[in-house]
Amino acid sequence: MNQDIGSTATRIGDRIRVPRTRVRVGVARRDITPPVGIRAKNWGPADWERSEGAHRPFTLTALALLADDERPRVLLAVDGTWWRRVADEQGVRQAILDGLGLAPDQLMLSLSHTHAGAVLCAADAHLPGGELIPGYLEALAAGGVAAGREALDGAEPGLIEWTQGRCALAADRELVLNGRALVGFNPEGEADDTVVIGRVTAAGVVRATLVNYACHPTTLAWQNRDVSPDYVGALRETVEAATGAPCLFLQGASGELAPREQYTGDVTVADRHGRSLGHAVLAALDALPVPGEEIALDDVIESGAPLAIWAGRPAAADGSAAGALTSVELPLRDLPTLDDLAEEWKDIDPRSREERLSRARNLRDGYIDGPTVQHPVWAWRFGDAVLLGHPGEAYSRLQRTLRARFPGVPIVVMNLTNGPGFVYLPTREAYERGMYQAWQTPLASGALDLLEDHACRVVAGLLGR
Repeated sequence: MNQDIGSTATRIGDRIRVPRTRVRVGVARRDITPPVGIRAKNWGPADWERSEGAHRPFTLTALALLADDERPRVLLAVDGTWWRRVADEQGVRQAILDGLGLAPDQLMLSLSHTHAGAVLCAADAHLPGGELIPGYLEALAAGGVAAGREALDGAEPGLIEWTQGRCALAADRELVLNGRALVGFNPEGEADDTVVIGRVTAAGVVRATLVNYACHPTTLAWQNRDVSPDYVGALRETVEAATGAPCLFLQGASGELAPREQYTGDVTVADRHGRSLGHAVLAALDALPVPGEEIALDDVIESGAPLAIWAGRPAAADGSAAGALTSVELPLRDLPTLDDLAEEWKDIDPRSREERLSRARNLRDGYIDGPTVQHPVWAWRFGDAVLLGHPGEAYSRLQRTLRARFPGVPIVVMNLTNGPGFVYLPTREAYERGMYQAWQTPLASGALDLLEDHACRVVAGLLGR
């Protein structure tokens, strides 16, 4: 909640403003749990390739939004790893666009980024478990169409009311040990602990909860042989048990953020992480007034002390909307050839070497064609709030910069949303320190700065500033 009483003295009638959006909303969900036996090898040290079960269900949840402009927009929150090839992402998203009759700027498909899910790469169909991938990608698209259509058809007048919470789950994962850059908890680092939360209601009843938080779902690693949404599963269970409505998790700008305790096969650790985030969400929700109200300074009552009485009062909501689909040109660094990389990594474990080479090969296919690339950005404004998505893995500075530039505006920042361009966007300092995210990405140092500047201009335009 944001105080909106200015710098003058507080007076009777002043309110604590709750940012809100008046929209028609619809929500629908489909189960997209990958089939047992699908390829789920996402870690180099893994000595197995096919999944052996499922820790928790995977879900695809659609939120349909129609504001005063009557132009429908659909947000899909999907339990998924990450796209490895441009063709796969484009194929799934285009099938959903066609099935719903939407233009490219009307859909955002946001992956949770669990590292314990099915491999989303049809080019791996020849590998163990890979024969199930093409069918699974088709099922993802079909689920997106079905849930999106149900959400659009069931849209009803409602509100999205925004608040923030804090959760200590995420930690900096740029550790330097004896001069070597590692990917793991850095006790001296700082992490963005902000949780942006949207309470979606219709007729005063909670229909959905949006949770935007930046933290890599890397609790579970190569020791775990079951597919899992990681901490997102227990987050959903915790929030949905209390609200009775679907919870949509939207991965934030988490390029350098992950849990302190990770890389384990113990699913109870992932569940513990999810509950910690879920309780943070519920604490913030319980601090909101009832739907459609704001807290106003109503009266002064004389008692043993003069008592300031703040009470709930009906509040108006903005029903306007705007959107933009833009791109920013980002520079590429001097890229070694795949042969050069094979030579550089010749002394590491063969399984890990092949995983690295496969990722490098897939990153370049259909994405790199020249000294620069066009990085797409989707942005929607609904009333008081802005949702911004892009396909990369930006560092958390992106979301911190946007929120500092536009104080009082709820800004949902989503990594791994649509595509192409699912690559890291690290800080300049990460390049200087030789961090994994910096040497793995094809983008040059400074790309994050360019994305930040572009995103700030896009948001300013949507806000009319």
